[in-house]
Amino acid sequence: MGEAGGRKGALQVGLIGLGTVGGGVADALIAKKDDIACLVGCPIALKKVLVRDPAKPRSPKLAPQMITTNPEDILGDPEIDIVVEVMGGEQPALEYMQQAISRGKAIVTANKEVIAKHGPELFALALKHKTDIYYEASVGGGIPLIAPFKQDLLANKISSIYAIINGTTNYILTKMAQEGLDFAAALSEAQALGYA
Repeated sequence: MGEAGGRKGALQVGLIGLGTVGGGVADALIAKKDDIACLVGCPIALKKVLVRDPAKPRSPKLAPQMITTNPEDILGDPEIDIVVEVMGGEQPALEYMQQAISRGKAIVTANKEVIAKHGPELFALALKHKTDIYYEASVGGGIPLIAPFKQDLLANKISSIYAIINGTTNYILTKMAQEGLDFAAALSEAQALGYA
C-alpha cells in the first residue's frame, strides 16, 4: 500500500459487535468509505468483526473471513489500528478495551456503562500507552459534546460539568453518584418507575 498522510495506506479497523449499532457502523465504513477517507485524510478499512454467533444473518453481509468469534483476531492483530467497541455491557467489553489500549490501539466506543464506571481508569491507560479513546457516541446520545470541550474550549478552565443528558441517564447517574447504587440497581429502579 502507498503512503497516506505519512503513514501506511489505510487505517485498519476491528469492530467488536455487529448488532444494530455495529451493523450501522460496518455499513457506514463500507458504504461511505470514500467520504470518510476525504475527511480523515487516508482510507479506513474494516478488517475484522467480532461476533458471538457467526451463523446469524447480518446486515450488512460481510465476507466470511471478516467474521470471527475470537477476540484475539482483533486485539492481537498488529495491523488493526482502531478498535470500535459496540457490543455493550460492562464485560467483556471493558476487558477488550483494556487489552486493545495496552497494545496501542485507539478505541471508539458507544458504551455508556463502561465509560461511566471505568472512564478515568481507561483514560489513564490510554495516556500511558499514548493512544486515544473516542467516546462521543456514549454521551448524550451522540450529541457532539466531548470534542468541543476537549478542543474548542481548551483555553477555558472547566473542572466539571453537570447536565441532564436525558431523563433515564440523569436518574441513573444521580442514583449512582448520590446513593452509591451500582448501574444494575439504578437501572432497575428507573425501569420500575417507568423512566427506562
